[in-house]
Amino acid sequence: MEENDFVSIWLEESGNPAIEELTKVNGEVADKTAKFLLEKGLTSVDLSAILDINHDEIARWMNGRHAFSIKKLKEMTSMMADHNMKQQDIL
Repeated sequence: MEENDFVSIWLEESGNPAIEELTKVNGEVADKTAKFLLEKGLTSVDLSAILDINHDEIARWMNGRHAFSIKKLKEMTSMMADHNMKQQDIL
């Protein structure tokens, strides 16, 4: 893309709504995940094992320095919900 093309100028002036929405969703899910972990007495290390995702990646995400795709966020929330159900069934 050339520096003076319409799309580059528009993105520079108005930002990218898709990226802004993804950032917002990542933050919301990370906040809810932190509350979930606190309520369950779990750590981010436990979460990385549940989700089978490298702990460093989880830690960066929880601190707002990494974003997952919407697809990955849906997979993660589904896996957490499944884990929560299994944990409740055991208790």
